[in-house]
Amino acid sequence: MSALSTIRLDQRGAVAWITLNRPDAMNALSDTMCAELLDALHRIERDPGIRVIVLTGAGRAFCAGADLKGVFDSSGGEPGPCDPMGEFLDLVGGMMDRLRVCPKPTIAALNGLTMAGGLELAMACDLIIAAESARIGDAHANFGVFPGAGGAAILPRRIGATAAKYLLFTGGTMPARELVPLGLVNRVVPDAELVPEVEKLASRIASKSPLVLRRMKQAVADGLEQPQASALRLERLVLDAHRHSHDIREGLAAFVGKRTPDFKGY
Repeated sequence: MSALSTIRLDQRGAVAWITLNRPDAMNALSDTMCAELLDALHRIERDPGIRVIVLTGAGRAFCAGADLKGVFDSSGGEPGPCDPMGEFLDLVGGMMDRLRVCPKPTIAALNGLTMAGGLELAMACDLIIAAESARIGDAHANFGVFPGAGGAAILPRRIGATAAKYLLFTGGTMPARELVPLGLVNRVVPDAELVPEVEKLASRIASKSPLVLRRMKQAVADGLEQPQASALRLERLVLDAHRHSHDIREGLAAFVGKRTPDFKGY
C-alpha cells in the first residue's frame, strides 16, 4: 500500500487498528478514504497474523458521514455523462459491503459523533463499543439525501422499525447509551477507557480459534436470512465439517491437558 493520507493502520499483536484520520473534517468519508479503507481490508484479510479488526476515529468524531461538499463540488451539483456522485456512492457501498462480509471479527470503537455514513460504517462491523460522550444518528434527511449503505435497510433490522424511523425522520442524534437496550451498541464506557477496553475485548476475541470465529460469523449471517429449521440444519452441516479441523482437536487436547490452546485457523 502507498502512503496513507486519510487513515492510520496499526497492528497491535493480532489486532489491526484502523483509524479514520481526517479530524478537521470530522472523519467524513471521501473517495480517497474509502479507497484506502478497501485496500486496508484486503491486506488485513490476507494476513494470517491479524485476527481482529478495530475501526475508530481521530479527534472528536468517529465519522460524521460522507464528504458531501467534496462530492457536490466535483459534480457541479448536477449528474451528467460523468457522474462523480454515482461513482462515489458505488465506492462507499463497495467498501462497506467488503467490511460487512469480512471473515474476521470487526469492532467499531465510537470515539465521538457518529452520523449518516458513519452510522452505516459502524453497522457494517460486528460489534460496537462507544465512548460515553458519543452521539449516534442518521442525518440524511437534514440534507435531502437518501441513505445508500444501510441506513434505511439495515438500521430497522438492528433497532426495530419505530426507533429507526425516529432517527431517520428527525435527522437527530441519541446518546450511545440509549441505543444499548435497542441492540445497536454493545457497551458504553467512559471516554478515557474506550481504547483500553476495546484493546482488552479485541485481544480476548483474538485468542479464540480464527476458524471457529469465521464459521460462527458466517453462520449467524446465513441463519438470519433463513427459517430457524433451515438455520439449524446449516449449523449442523458446518459442525460436521468443523469436526475434522486442527483447531477443534487442539482445543479439546488443550482442555484435557489444562493448557492454553494454540489455534492455527484451519
